[in-house]
Amino acid sequence: MDCQLKLRNLAKTFRSNGTERKVLDNITLTVKKGQFVSIVGPSGSGKSTLFHIIGGLIRPTSGQVFMDGKDVTGTKGLISYMPQQPALFPWRTIVDNAILAREVAGLPRRESIEMAREWLGKVGLQGYEQAYPHVLSGGMQQRVAFLRALLSPQEYMCLDEPFGSLDALTRYDMQKWLTSIWETQKRSVLFVTHSIEEALFLSDTIYVFSNKPTTVLKEITVPFPRPREEEVMGIPVFHELKREIYQLLKREQGRLAESSGTKEEISHAAPY
Repeated sequence: MDCQLKLRNLAKTFRSNGTERKVLDNITLTVKKGQFVSIVGPSGSGKSTLFHIIGGLIRPTSGQVFMDGKDVTGTKGLISYMPQQPALFPWRTIVDNAILAREVAGLPRRESIEMAREWLGKVGLQGYEQAYPHVLSGGMQQRVAFLRALLSPQEYMCLDEPFGSLDALTRYDMQKWLTSIWETQKRSVLFVTHSIEEALFLSDTIYVFSNKPTTVLKEITVPFPRPREEEVMGIPVFHELKREIYQLLKREQGRLAESSGTKEEISHAAPY
């Protein structure tokens, strides 16, 4: 069996009031079973739209989504999803938030609660099972949101900038935590981030996206072995790859500036 998530020649054009706006153009990428794949690109480059297509919420204008060899374009309920914000229900306890995806899938509640209690201990939240989200820090809430995605029955996980709202230190701790948890599970992950360092630290493969209409500028294989420690961030190859990705994005920024007539204003910015 072809055990992978594959996007083939995806394109998406939105039509409104007689005008067309092309967001995605010929996107092809692959997430093999047990692989951690990241997408890095400029703001507004259609990464969330891509996730909506993968999740079956919207259909592409052209192209297909394949999962384990089957065309699943437009089919809902085949991925687990973690958004930018934790999106925990404030009236549900931590354990009830953690089992939500399994509950929606119709899996036995008792079994789901036992699994969630075990995992809450593993992710450092033992003792918070009956607490409510408002008592948790931002990083702790993100752990619950990740656990909710992890406990879902779907193999493929789409994580949409899950650490973007966290402060730098908490974000760094969450990166290390995610690496340690993922390496014990080896779920198939497609991860969106604006941080080049984050992508290099977490990923097996990185796809660098262009500005709209978005295409794949480059596919980069990350050469660092696993298990991966934070020391990898200090080696020369890490910095060479970081510089390569930065230059790709900087050229995209310059291209966008030229087309919009704001070259001088943007050329001094270095958001990546």
